[in-house]
Amino acid sequence: MSISLGKLKEVNIRDVWQHEQYDFSKWLSLPENIQELSDTIGLSLTDVETEKFVGGYRCDIICKDEITGKNVLIENQLEPSNHDHLGKIITYASGLDAAVVVWIVQEAREEHASAIEWLNKHTGDDLAFFLIEIHAFSIGDSKPAPQFRIIQQPNEFAKMVKEISKNTDLNESQTYRLEFWNMFNNVIDERDKPLTNTNHLQIIGIQLL
Repeated sequence: MSISLGKLKEVNIRDVWQHEQYDFSKWLSLPENIQELSDTIGLSLTDVETEKFVGGYRCDIICKDEITGKNVLIENQLEPSNHDHLGKIITYASGLDAAVVVWIVQEAREEHASAIEWLNKHTGDDLAFFLIEIHAFSIGDSKPAPQFRIIQQPNEFAKMVKEISKNTDLNESQTYRLEFWNMFNNVIDERDKPLTNTNHLQIIGIQLL
């Protein structure tokens, strides 16, 4: 008996979300979608606000990490990364006192990936920068499924969250979430293989539970 399998194909994200502000940011701010991003970067994002003013400009999303209480800035760009948005994330982070910056792009150019890596190496432990690509895939006529791919992230981020949490009273849900990410970080260290997408996250997550 033969098995009929579908073929996974990538979908142009502009066919999924035509406008950054009215489509993608609105979609990402919904609880189930911000949770998916939370799972990808290892935070618990709450208190989501969109289009927050920073002087005469507006950032896409500002929220908080439930465990640390730190401000998290999310800047969306449905196109290849550019210098303009790199400047924006630094300006917005400064104006909003963000401790974590998440830059989501269609495609991360090498020079901007290097810039984010440099920022993570040369800023203090109280700052963290993520560069993430957003992709979408479908099988046959199925609805597109989003995927976040981490391109750059701080090497000591999980350890920093653990250290901050030592002086924080956590509820039961936060405690379980923190324990999961500590275990997850240990698996990465043992395998010495950085993970770059949600599929790997889900696979190891199942092994840990």
